[in-house]
Amino acid sequence: MTARYPAIAPYDSGMLDVGDGNHIHWETSGNPDGKPAVCLHGGPGSGSSPGARRYFDPARYRIVQFDQRGCGRSTPDAGDPATDMSVNTTAHLISDIERLREHLGIDRWLVFGGSWGSTLGIAYAQRHPDRVSEIVMVSVVATTRAEVDWVTRRMGRIFPAQWERFRDTLPETDRDGDLAAGYARMLADPDPAVRDRAAREWCTWEDTHVATYAGYQPDPRYDDPVFRYRWARIVTHYWANAAWLSETALFDGAHRLAGIPGVLVNGQLDISGPPDIAWRLTKEWPDAELVLIPQAGHGTGDLDTATALVTALDRFAGR
Repeated sequence: MTARYPAIAPYDSGMLDVGDGNHIHWETSGNPDGKPAVCLHGGPGSGSSPGARRYFDPARYRIVQFDQRGCGRSTPDAGDPATDMSVNTTAHLISDIERLREHLGIDRWLVFGGSWGSTLGIAYAQRHPDRVSEIVMVSVVATTRAEVDWVTRRMGRIFPAQWERFRDTLPETDRDGDLAAGYARMLADPDPAVRDRAAREWCTWEDTHVATYAGYQPDPRYDDPVFRYRWARIVTHYWANAAWLSETALFDGAHRLAGIPGVLVNGQLDISGPPDIAWRLTKEWPDAELVLIPQAGHGTGDLDTATALVTALDRFAGR
């Protein structure tokens, strides 16, 4: 992929106490005097990635990244079964973003996010619109119960054999209910072997439902048992609770984004985050532009998606 900017190293980093015994790891890169932008990672639970900052012109942006509660280099680690997840919710993360903005002395910033990061970014922008200059999102999702049901159950129509294995990993009593909640219970089992099996099968299904386009490669991070347990634990925690948002929260709140320019980039073949979610948002948010990438799936792993993101960020760099 050549559309992105060259890799760069952070010029500053630290750990920020955000309360509840949590400390989040943050880092800044690019131009210290450039346009501020916060980059929200997906998952939830993936941790920030050096590759994400390559969509930004390092000469014109001050790029802020952080690891959300429980993942990456933030502490405590959700990969430890003893870590309290009750203080890890969407509201907590929105508060963390604001605390980080204040800590870094930033007045307003561009909000960038992908997949789960788009839910978090849009929820944050609706709560604090006066702190947001522009929004750029990719693989847009709203993390509603309907979307969770789509990904964990209805997509079995597309991958029937893989889905049957995913479902049948759960005890029989959990197979007809909320599958994310069922997996969350397995991941809390006192037996490490049960937890590892749940994490492995959850991540196998994750690798399946995003594989809708030619050339997709399995995520090598799932080979690490600590990463896959952390990932599965945080994702199922958020999905079982539909991100603690009402079914229509992000759509009903879209009017709060009036006057904030936005670009939403989505793959036409993204069935993990179907394009109708981004399309529905733009119907309620006239300042947003929807860019559909014909042969792309979920994520940023193709040249056309990367080009669309770089184009949008380059355009906003001078505002």
